[in-house]
Amino acid sequence: MATTTFHLQGNYAPVHDELTAYDLPVTGAIPPELNGWYLRNGPNPREESAHWFVGDGMIHGVRLENGRAAWYRNRWVRTRSFEDPAVQEYREDGTADRTASLANTHVVNHAGKTLALVESALPYEVTHELETVGPHDFNGKLTTAMTAHPKICPETGELHFFGYDWQEPYLTYHRADAHGELVLSQTIDVQGPTMMHDFAITSRHVVFLELPMVFSPGPGMPYEWDEGFQARIGILPRHTPHARVRWFPIDPCVVLHTLNAHEAGDSIVLHAVRHPRLSWNEALESPSVLWRWTIDLRTGSVREDQIDDRPVEFPRIDDRFAGLDVRYGHVTGRGAIVRYDLHAGGSTAFEPGEGYRPSEAVFAPPNWLIAYVYDRARDGSDLVILDATDLRKAVATVHLPARVPEGFHGNWITD
Repeated sequence: MATTTFHLQGNYAPVHDELTAYDLPVTGAIPPELNGWYLRNGPNPREESAHWFVGDGMIHGVRLENGRAAWYRNRWVRTRSFEDPAVQEYREDGTADRTASLANTHVVNHAGKTLALVESALPYEVTHELETVGPHDFNGKLTTAMTAHPKICPETGELHFFGYDWQEPYLTYHRADAHGELVLSQTIDVQGPTMMHDFAITSRHVVFLELPMVFSPGPGMPYEWDEGFQARIGILPRHTPHARVRWFPIDPCVVLHTLNAHEAGDSIVLHAVRHPRLSWNEALESPSVLWRWTIDLRTGSVREDQIDDRPVEFPRIDDRFAGLDVRYGHVTGRGAIVRYDLHAGGSTAFEPGEGYRPSEAVFAPPNWLIAYVYDRARDGSDLVILDATDLRKAVATVHLPARVPEGFHGNWITD
C-alpha cells in the first residue's frame, strides 16, 4: 500500500460526531438469543493523519436485546494522549510511556474487563456503553506493550498475548489466568525488531510468526520489507513456557492475521492470511489469500499450501474453539464475507451486491455472524446478522443512524 490519503476519502474518511440512538429500525428478525453488545474498533482521526493506521481509536457499538436493537453509539477511546497531546509515546530520555495510545485496533473481553487495544501500548479498559475507564496494566505487572490480537484458551480461560518492541527485549510472551491475573512474562529470543501483529495458540503450544517486515525508522510507517530477513514460525510448548522456542524456516511472506492453529498428531496446522510481500512506504501491494502451514515437529519440515486465490483479510473463527480443530473459518473479501470449510474444502459467500462493502465478520453463538456493511449509494451503514450455516441472505439488518467507517476488529460480548 502506498502512503496516500485514501484513508481520508470515501468510507475510510472519519466521522466527526459521537452519537447515541435508541430503538433502531430493523429489517427481518433479530434472533432473540442474541443478548449482548457488538463492539468494533478502528482508526478515526480528529485531524488529517499521515496513514490509516495512526488515527485515533473509535469504537462503534450496537446493543441487541430480546429481539430488538436497543441502541447504537460511537465513542473515541479517551486515552491519556488523546486528552493531552503533550503525552508522547516516547519520553525525552527514550523510555516508553505505555499509556500514550491510539487504542484503535481491537476490543476484547476477558475476566470481566473490556479492553481497547493497539499493539504499541497498554490496553485501555472501556465500559460496554463505551466510556473510557483508563489504562490497564494488570496491577502494575505488565511493562511491555500488548498485542491487539490476544487469544483466550477455551479450555483454561487463560489470556495469551505478547508485546513486541523496536529495542531489546524485542519480544515478550505473557499469560494471564482466567481471573485476569498476569502469571507469566517470558522474553523470547528473535532475530531482531520485526512487526509481529498476530500469533496463534493450540491446546499445547504457542505459535509465533517472525517475518521480514522489520523495524526501519524514517518518514512514513516505521516498518519495511527486508528481502534478506529469514521468515520463520516459532513453536513454544505451553506447559514449559521457559523452554527455548523451536524455529522453522518458511518462504518469505507477511502475515497480519491468523485464522487458527491446532494440533494434528506430531504436527501443528496453522491457517492464516498470507501476503507474498507488503510495503507501506512504496507503491507495492500483493493480494492476500488464505494459506495453510503444516509444521511437523518430529521431522522439522513445514508444508505450505495455498487454500484459495480469492483476495481476503480479517479471518475469524468461533472463538469458543480457539486452538482446536475447527471446521469453518470466515474471512472478508472484496464485497463478500466468505465461509471456508477447512475439512472438506470449498467455500460459500455472502455477497450483498454492487455498492455494498462488508467489514470483518464476528461469530456470535450459537451460530450467527455479525458485521457492519457500508452502503455506498446512501453513504450509510447497517449491522447485518447472518446465519453462519447459510450465508445467502441476511436474517436481520439493523439500520444505523450514521456511517461506520472502515475499521479493524471487534467482538460480540454476550450478556
